[in-house]
Amino acid sequence: MNFIKRIFTGMKQEPEEPVVEESSVTEEIESSPVAEEAAQTEAEPSFPDVRRVLQIPVISEGVFPEGSDEVLIKAQPSPTGDQCLFTVNRSLMTGHSWYFADFESAEGSSLAERLFSQEDVETVLVCECTVTITRKDKTLFDWAPLAKDVGTAIREAIQDGEGLIAEKIIADLPTEEEVREGIQKVIDIEVNPGVAGHGGNISLLDVRGNSVTIQMGGGCQGCSAADLTLKQGIHTSFRTAVPKVGAIFDETDHTAGLNPFFS
Repeated sequence: MNFIKRIFTGMKQEPEEPVVEESSVTEEIESSPVAEEAAQTEAEPSFPDVRRVLQIPVISEGVFPEGSDEVLIKAQPSPTGDQCLFTVNRSLMTGHSWYFADFESAEGSSLAERLFSQEDVETVLVCECTVTITRKDKTLFDWAPLAKDVGTAIREAIQDGEGLIAEKIIADLPTEEEVREGIQKVIDIEVNPGVAGHGGNISLLDVRGNSVTIQMGGGCQGCSAADLTLKQGIHTSFRTAVPKVGAIFDETDHTAGLNPFFS
């Protein structure tokens, strides 16, 4: 709880910036027998009237041509530039997800081992047909060079046909109820008491496999430091309390925050 409180201490109001949806900046990597891999930036033609910032994997349906035998990959950098979501036209881990915090945790998982061979890869999150990469160098916002290398690594791991995720990980996956109980407990005992003094609260919306979806409310909704708090505080608390939790999705509509707390 002290860690969560420290995250909120010293928060200052920052100038408002326009909300950018993750889908507005997209880099695409597609395989071709004769063409060299390339990363291309594309923009969505328009935005809906009500914008929602959802940190949820893009579903591959409709993203790629149907019936393609090639391994197709689409890269989608986050608005902050520290992460990039790679969507693949085939399943990488069916029904579950796994968070690789470092190279040592990738032992036996050919996909993660190949990704950590890239010098700037810090963490790897595999969730069904997606891979989320966090880079070490937070000062770089151009994902094109690294996206090309990551795309090659993903493609080679799939084509080699080896175990993408270690068997010992698959065999030891927790049940949904175990994940639900563990996450709810840390929310009740550590997270919410830490943010309650600032008018915030965290709710557990859903558990699928070992992936969880949460929502931030009260002073956390619309707060300029909410994303920082989520990544550095809440994620750390969740993974410490429930080490086998996989993806953590935030379904908070921060644009709807009416009374964000700043101090």
